[in-house]
Amino acid sequence: MPSELRHSILLNTGRLAGFAIAAAIILSLVYALTETRITNQMLAAQRQALNSIFPASEHDNDLISDSFIIDINSSEYSNLELLGLRENSHAYVARKNMQPSGLILPFVARDGYNGDIDLLLGVSIEGLVTGLRVTAHRETPGLGDLIDLRVSDWILSFNNRSLVNPELSGWTVRKNAGVFDQFTGATITPRAVTVATAKALEFFEENKSRLLSL
Repeated sequence: MPSELRHSILLNTGRLAGFAIAAAIILSLVYALTETRITNQMLAAQRQALNSIFPASEHDNDLISDSFIIDINSSEYSNLELLGLRENSHAYVARKNMQPSGLILPFVARDGYNGDIDLLLGVSIEGLVTGLRVTAHRETPGLGDLIDLRVSDWILSFNNRSLVNPELSGWTVRKNAGVFDQFTGATITPRAVTVATAKALEFFEENKSRLLSL
């Protein structure tokens, strides 16, 4: 092969390799920047959701950073089954002036009409509900899905409730002599959420010292 041709081939090959490396570097940078932006957006959305459960006026710490995992196989908690958890889940400690002001607890209502209903409960150190949100469910649109704040404001009726307001016997729907509204044509779903929330509050009261020391 003539030396000029060999030189031309090597030169073009070098250029192509250079372009490929440059393209790879650019793509890596774009991916890194995009991934960071997406991660930041997800964290912001999660932080906003948590602050709606435990209002920012009641804490001054970052809830996402101040979290711990509840191990469903742990023996350090009393009556862990009250939470109905099927897998290890994050809980979040709220603090104000570096002192615990409450907690956001994960729990599951296992007896929804169409299965599990995953929830987060905000509860103050005094045992008052600061917020309650459904995070996942498979309830019937137009009926059971009224537990979702995006569909109705029923879930807000739990705000400022506690195990003494009402007493434990009142933690069910009106159809069963409780104080919480059921939905027209749907009793199972709201009853499941109400009863499970009372159990989560019981768990908090029984384990408050341990939970708030983390």
